[in-house]
Amino acid sequence: MTQLEPGKTVLEVDELMQLLPHRFPFLLIDRLVDIKPGDSAVGIKNVSYSDQIFQGHFPQKPVMPGVLIIEAMAQAAAAFTSYTENLDTDGKIVLFMGVDKARFRKPVIPGDQLRINVRTVHRRAPVWRFQSTAYVDDARVADATYSAMLAQGI
Repeated sequence: MTQLEPGKTVLEVDELMQLLPHRFPFLLIDRLVDIKPGDSAVGIKNVSYSDQIFQGHFPQKPVMPGVLIIEAMAQAAAAFTSYTENLDTDGKIVLFMGVDKARFRKPVIPGDQLRINVRTVHRRAPVWRFQSTAYVDDARVADATYSAMLAQGI
């Protein structure tokens, strides 16, 4: 893993790609901001009509699928944890272990900016538990609690 400068409060997409294995079209966060090590961060996803998912979901009334909102939450948590805990992810992968209490409150559509507040609830490496709430403007659109683990590459 390439070492990123410690202590940053904003990570841009090129830095996120150093922390995450995801690439377009499945890299679902564009930026990580308001990074508070050991506590929280905010993932940003700019939702665009040109995102490939909208070719089929739904072409006449595009809506970001809830499972992709959850995936964006997980990617924000993985990048946040990898960066702030300086995890050695070489030969390893972050895997979902479970999703609880997922709620979708309002559709996310092209033109929206999804702001994903992610907070560490519990950590004991290699397992972490997070709570996330996603907003568009001031409206809460989704929330979930989920756990993930750092595992040997598969």
